[in-house]
Amino acid sequence: MRPVKRTVLVTGASSGIGRAIAKLLLQQGHQVIGTSRDCRKFTQTMDNFTPIQLDLGQLESLPETMRGLEKQFPALDTVIFNAGVGQFGSLEEFSYPQIENLMTVNFTSQVFLTKALLPALKRKGFGDLIYIGSEAALKGSRKGSIYCASKFALRGFTQALREECSKNNIRVCLINPGMVKTPFFEQLSFEPGDDDSHFLLPEDVAEVVGTVLAFRQHTVIDEININPLNKVVKFKKNG
Repeated sequence: MRPVKRTVLVTGASSGIGRAIAKLLLQQGHQVIGTSRDCRKFTQTMDNFTPIQLDLGQLESLPETMRGLEKQFPALDTVIFNAGVGQFGSLEEFSYPQIENLMTVNFTSQVFLTKALLPALKRKGFGDLIYIGSEAALKGSRKGSIYCASKFALRGFTQALREECSKNNIRVCLINPGMVKTPFFEQLSFEPGDDDSHFLLPEDVAEVVGTVLAFRQHTVIDEININPLNKVVKFKKNG
């Protein structure tokens, strides 16, 4: 039987969607390990929550970090792959290091983490891998060539991984949100419109994660797309 309470790793748990997911899981009584590039952003000590400093841009250190994490938390059975970065512009506006970093954080690091954690999950005989994708994985958009490519790659990866993992009772789910009102947009030239119908809230995505985990063990949601009722983009005056 799958345990009622889970031990869950949430990447990018210090703000936005990841923070909302971690809060919901803690409220439900789960053990949560939350990663951030800067653990100082975790300002409160909470029962059943462990902060881990992790920079997904440093690929070479990820396997060793995950091995240590597995030793510290042998009951780990669920991973929410939430951390990511956004950068938009015409292709020629990107430097080569910027292209490499965007693909590394949004795609390659997710593959590294999965590879590192998958053998132990398969030995357990159950587990959940939930990836927070984007509506950008569904359709290419102007000034989004690299960002869309990273999310398209993640989508293809999860589709193939689902086929590989099903016989081991490991569920793989991809959640593709539209625009969510988070600090993600602080460094961008655009943001969702002001009306409540123009954006999702981080808690909306967290609720979807909770729903995915609540299904019986042999039922999987392959992929789910969620969007605000009205898609409205507002460009900043200084953008």
